[in-house]
Amino acid sequence: MSKTILLTSFQTWLPHQQSNASDDLLGEMQKQDFSTASLSFLRQLPVDVPQASHRVIADIKALQPERIICCGMAESYHKLGIEANATCQEKLLRTSVDLEKLVAELSFTEISHNAGKFVCEGLYYEILNFLQESHSTSQCIFVHIPVITDENFPKVVEDFELMIEKIASLAI
Repeated sequence: MSKTILLTSFQTWLPHQQSNASDDLLGEMQKQDFSTASLSFLRQLPVDVPQASHRVIADIKALQPERIICCGMAESYHKLGIEANATCQEKLLRTSVDLEKLVAELSFTEISHNAGKFVCEGLYYEILNFLQESHSTSQCIFVHIPVITDENFPKVVEDFELMIEKIASLAI
């Protein structure tokens, strides 16, 4: 039986940005066929923590996905970065996903321990907090996507596709 996975992306937030790499990647994923996963997409979230988290939590309540993959763009990243945790003030929340197991065999993905202190970390924290407080069995990760170029595009897509397959099929 396939796992239901909710994937999210953001809008752009700076004037020089033509697009958001997280949304570009999810657009590419919508073209793919995953046998182990039923994908739902919540694209172009506003770059505003309360608005974005409200929309994602509403979709989590409606869809009851087993996995959630929130995505955001990190212009300073050169590879995909899976965030291990998110903080709000002094409180730190960690994903329940075994990231070491998830990134095994992913050649263009690294584990990060700094979600960025911006809307990405804010959303990730709010989703992890919601899942924890509601005693949900759903699991969530946040993936930072580098700016997509002609050179890195095949590697980004390949690793992200494999990540979806692994998160859908592994007991992580």
